[in-house]
Amino acid sequence: MESNRKKIIVTGAAGALAQKVIERLKLQYKIIAVDFRTKVDLGIPVESYKVDFNKRIFEDIFREHEFHGVIHLGRISASESNRFARYNANVVGTKKLFELCRKYNVPNLLVLSTYFVYGASPYNPSLLDEATPIKAADLTMDLVDSVELDNLANIYLYKHPELNITILRPCNIAGPGVRNTFSKLLSSKTAPVLWGFSPLMQFIHINDMRDAICEAFEQRKPGLYNVAPPDYIGFQDAVKNSGCRKIQIPSFPDGLTLMVSKTLNLDTLPPFLLNFYKYPVIIDGSLFTSTFDFKFKKGLEDIFNYYKSMK
Repeated sequence: MESNRKKIIVTGAAGALAQKVIERLKLQYKIIAVDFRTKVDLGIPVESYKVDFNKRIFEDIFREHEFHGVIHLGRISASESNRFARYNANVVGTKKLFELCRKYNVPNLLVLSTYFVYGASPYNPSLLDEATPIKAADLTMDLVDSVELDNLANIYLYKHPELNITILRPCNIAGPGVRNTFSKLLSSKTAPVLWGFSPLMQFIHINDMRDAICEAFEQRKPGLYNVAPPDYIGFQDAVKNSGCRKIQIPSFPDGLTLMVSKTLNLDTLPPFLLNFYKYPVIIDGSLFTSTFDFKFKKGLEDIFNYYKSMK
């Protein structure tokens, strides 16, 4: 029975989202879990490795196993490392992964991107669909690697249709175990907000994101898809509903805002996300929901009640 299961590789195994994906799929597939940060003990029957995508040992894994698919969730965020290390992992490492998929004839590849690539700007349209130009690299150098990873995936999507690439751009992922910037903010007792700004934001529960990834991977409908529920909320209301006490920060000039943030040691207001605290970035997820007949099971109330329960 074990030998009959198709093999898949899941990257970013140290992350909460990847572990939820693995938990859902591990009985159906033989899973090889990899992460370039640390080796994660995921228990039997999951094999786990710490490996640099750019090292020869990574190809050895492809040589040893005949993979049915790859779920690439291993993107280092801007808050985790310096620009050089992020670029080397997110862009150079991802290109190596794509080339190994071509070399070893992997027929199914899912790539997790982020809505951050659109960039936060007062000139954004009210609803951003998949055809909207991505501008984050023009606004901050700290998101260049995220934009290039997304562009790279799109290039391979069209140049190599045999890979059946599905690219997902989710909104803010939130919920148990998530450690991104906005999740850390909502889980803290105090949260910075900018005077005069409360941009609309979208949040997707980690369980819904897990299901979105698994269903997209299994249905094999290549393309680029935003992933977001239809509801949204003002940022300051999200902070309030999560049980946080708001810390009002001057909203201009930017230098003063960042100086106050640094003085108060507010790591939840990083410079590269400053515009996201000012301007709404609302993505249209209708293409994904209609293509995959996807239904969201968790709403904003579930997300905020979870963070409120942590206080």
